[in-house]
This record gives sequence, C-alpha cells and structure tokens, in this order.
Amino acid sequence: MEDKIVIAIKKSARELFRKYGYNKTSVNELAKNASIAKATFYKHFASKELILHAVLMDYIEENVSDILNKHVNEKDLATFLANTILKVSRVTYTVCNEFVGWEFLRESANAQEYLKILSDDLEFLLLRSFMQNETISATIPEERLTFLIKCSKNIVFSFAFTAVSVADVRKNFISFQKDMLPYLVEATLL
Repeated sequence: MEDKIVIAIKKSARELFRKYGYNKTSVNELAKNASIAKATFYKHFASKELILHAVLMDYIEENVSDILNKHVNEKDLATFLANTILKVSRVTYTVCNEFVGWEFLRESANAQEYLKILSDDLEFLLLRSFMQNETISATIPEERLTFLIKCSKNIVFSFAFTAVSVADVRKNFISFQKDMLPYLVEATLL
C-alpha cells in the first residue's frame, strides 16, 4: 500500500502533467500542489521523470486490467487478442499525448531513452496480464504472446512518432487494425 505522500505526489503529477504537460511542469510546482516540500518530493522520487513513469504505468495498468476484464467473453481468442491489443495501444498513445505531449517526446533526446523504458515496461505489463488469464496462458505459448506484444508496440510507437496530425494518427490506427493486426494475431495463434 502506498503512503499518503506518494499518493499526493502522484495525484499532483496527474493533474499538472495533464494541465500543462510534462515539460512545462516543474518539481517545485509538483511539490507545492501536493502540499509538501521539494526535498520530500525527492525523498520519494529521484526525478521528475520517475514520477511521470509511475503515473503513466499506474494509468496504463488500471486500463489494461479494465480492458482484459471487460473483454474476457469475446466470441473467440483471435478477436479477444486483437481487440485487447488495439485498445491498449490506444490507451498508451492517449496517455502519452495527455500527460507528456508528443511534440516534447519527438524533440527531446532524453525522451527517446525514456520511451524505450516505458515501452519495455508496457511490454512486461501486457505479457504478465495476458499470462494471468487462464485461457490465454493455457492456449498460447509465452514466446508467441511476446511476439504479438513486441510487434504491436513497436508499430504503434513508430507511427506515433511519424504522425503529424490527429488525423494521421487516426489513419494509422485504422491501418494497423485492418492491415497489420489480423496477421500478427494469426501468426500468434498458429
């Protein structure tokens, strides 16, 4: 169970990152909004990047759990996998857009390294979540699920970096859903 200070810092970060973006929010503002001293912030999080990561992973984990629980009764495993991967991809894109801002991520050298960490943690979270599902873990070998998750994640992150507008993102998601994801799922279920 998290202590009250960590909860307050995370709440502050969610609010301020959404309102101003990661780049425009300072540690001073995070601490002030959480009603703590800056030193107390650093006692719990060594950097602003670490609180961002904690907030993003909390948000994604909540949504992954919700997605998995709501779609357990899909008509078949292929549909379940495709819908789950697509919904998680959208959540990941949305949360990065809302909390961080793609412009900052595209322009910052540090952001590239951070996205690699986020991407790896997302992969681990998805794999763990899928493997906890009895139907999936009994049907699909872990290495095939890893293949599906890695491919999907890499495709989604790559088009997030190449899209210029929201319309481009929408078009890319539609292309991913119709032209790529069915083949990835099919290869996973072979």
